[in-house]
Amino acid sequence: MPALERLHHEGYPILAVVSQPPKPAGRGMRVHKTPVHERAETLNLPVLTPQRARDPEFIEQVRSLAPDLIVLASYGKILPQSLLEIAPLGNWNLHASLLPKYRGASPIQYAILNGETETGVTLMEMVREMDAGDIYLQAVEPILPDDDYGGLEARLAQRAAELLIEGLQRLHAGTLTRTPQNHAAATYAPLITKEDCHIRWDEPAVRCRNRIRAFSPKPGAYTFWRGKMLKIWRAEVALTPVPSPTAWERGVASPLADAVGAGSAGTIPPIADAVGAGGKGGEGTIPPIADAVG
Repeated sequence: MPALERLHHEGYPILAVVSQPPKPAGRGMRVHKTPVHERAETLNLPVLTPQRARDPEFIEQVRSLAPDLIVLASYGKILPQSLLEIAPLGNWNLHASLLPKYRGASPIQYAILNGETETGVTLMEMVREMDAGDIYLQAVEPILPDDDYGGLEARLAQRAAELLIEGLQRLHAGTLTRTPQNHAAATYAPLITKEDCHIRWDEPAVRCRNRIRAFSPKPGAYTFWRGKMLKIWRAEVALTPVPSPTAWERGVASPLADAVGAGSAGTIPPIADAVGAGGKGGEGTIPPIADAVG
């Protein structure tokens, strides 16, 4: 979204915006457009919503637009070679990692999960192999101790928009260069699964906290208590033992001991908004555990 808005603000001609098709979601399964789709419409930009990027009709639509350059940002699909051959100036992708680290669909989550202290954005040329193209530009962004996925993703989106404009300016000036990736150094960040979000309390406390940070605010790291799934949005590592926190369910204080121990390096009491599977603030909500924050 920031990349689209910045392109429009800077006056670059945008022939069309491509987004995922509208899908049913939420209560009542009403059909919703993606935020990018809605924003493009407010900017009076044409929107294409193909079911598949390889659909012949879609490819012909793009070809008829005769774009000089195709830019991809969090589209979620690999473009076919027939699309990559259309734009004479190339096909750029904005990827939320410092490639070749964390190729794949979930680079931000894996950077937080693995305890990285910095990440960044890469402007690269698209090729058939996932996130393997030459690098044009990179920008480093620190990962702060209290960053979660939501906060870091928002900052990286802004950095990506800045990097895109810098790339276009260098392209216009004839100073844009490209560097092949070191494929031997590549690491991967595959799609997040439900099990990835399951908190393993036998892991070190820092790792447990990183898992919570990596999947907050979506899809949410979870554990089980009294047979119910609980999502935990924030946690802190206590370097010294703390009393077992209590949680409140329908006005009754109950120990949450099975959800606060960690494998080593301290304990990790969940401190805020552990919720039931029904969603934040819904049935089964456990209010913030104030006596666990020290």
